[in-house]
Amino acid sequence: MRHLDRTASGMTARALDGIKVLDLSRVLAGPWSTQILADFGADVIKIELPGNGDDTRAWGPPFLTGADGEPEHGVSAYYLSCNRNKRSAAINLADPAGADLIRRLAAEADILVENFKVGGLAKYGLDYAGISAINPRIVYCSITGFGQTGPYKDRGGYDFVAQGMGGFMSITGDEDGGPLRAGVAMADLSTGMYATVSILAALRHAERTGEGQQIDVSLLDTQIAMLANQSMNWLVGGVVPGRLGNRHPTVVPYKTFDVADGVMIIAVGNDRQFRALCEELGQPELGSDARFATSRARLVNRDAIEAIVQDLVRDHRRDDLIARFEAKGVPAGPVNSVRDIFEDPFIEARKTVHRFVQEDGVEIPTVAYPGKLSRTPADYRYQPPRVGEQTRDILNDWLALGDETLDALASAGAIAQRDNRKKDRT
Repeated sequence: MRHLDRTASGMTARALDGIKVLDLSRVLAGPWSTQILADFGADVIKIELPGNGDDTRAWGPPFLTGADGEPEHGVSAYYLSCNRNKRSAAINLADPAGADLIRRLAAEADILVENFKVGGLAKYGLDYAGISAINPRIVYCSITGFGQTGPYKDRGGYDFVAQGMGGFMSITGDEDGGPLRAGVAMADLSTGMYATVSILAALRHAERTGEGQQIDVSLLDTQIAMLANQSMNWLVGGVVPGRLGNRHPTVVPYKTFDVADGVMIIAVGNDRQFRALCEELGQPELGSDARFATSRARLVNRDAIEAIVQDLVRDHRRDDLIARFEAKGVPAGPVNSVRDIFEDPFIEARKTVHRFVQEDGVEIPTVAYPGKLSRTPADYRYQPPRVGEQTRDILNDWLALGDETLDALASAGAIAQRDNRKKDRT
């Protein structure tokens, strides 16, 4: 029997225990990346400007509701989605003493993540050139809209713009409708994922060689990469993909269908599944019909077979069809609302939601990291912090600064510490 790795204290070892991350990013792509690192044990320090901090803190409603039933200022659902397991230090980068603190923290860090405009940190001596001079082993990840080079490098980066420029919106939406963005910030989120993969690859190199490097990852590069097969349709075949609604560009029948009590998905991926679908719908002869028997033939005759399947399922109830198709190995499923999926038994069985509980009894739900690692799983140590909630602890932990020095920095406006005397957090 295999056993989980244990630390000296008996706790399960985390994959990134001992890794220090300085997080100078805000909004979504950067915080999404650093939250993943934090979930696996990295000590992630979220650097925020004193005052309001990360822009997303105010991106509500909804906001977290406190024990008094009132929304808590600066604790939006958006912010809570990507900042767990971090500690916050409020440091003023524009103050020379604040910038010096960041340099000193960077000297201790293994990883630095930032999403300032190209060159935006150079004036503080916090760009890659400045930081690598004092810490040559650092993995320095720069997230921008359009990269450190190229014709658009000086533009600001926004998910919506990247979805549009990157071709994604040209293939999203109804066939006879206009371009449509995704319902969540897919360019930001996928950039955060690519950033994390790149960081871990660079960290492995740094651990082997002592050599750090800069990672240049952009929203537009990532959005183009995420076109996947659709980009290859153009590069290989010269085909400009268009909007297909819920249809698949090459697989048929693979779309939503109206049923007696709503809408369902049928996603036939091969000829065997198509034949099983036809048999279950009482029309086995369709499986051998020359117009539909092969994937290519079904694509050529897409409108005809989709219309036939629609007629066959129209008067049936969704869940009955899903159960019947599942028994025959035909991929199918519901079109859930967000409420529907969070009420599904899958959520409890897979432990999809973790709930932090504050001393006042208020719960902060969070969607768990989806990968289930058998030896070094993600865990949930810290609630998303308030601005500067751990400033003094962090500067003491990483730089061994005492109270007198910290008091002087606070008095000068270089740092700020949230007043936690009310003990409103665990």
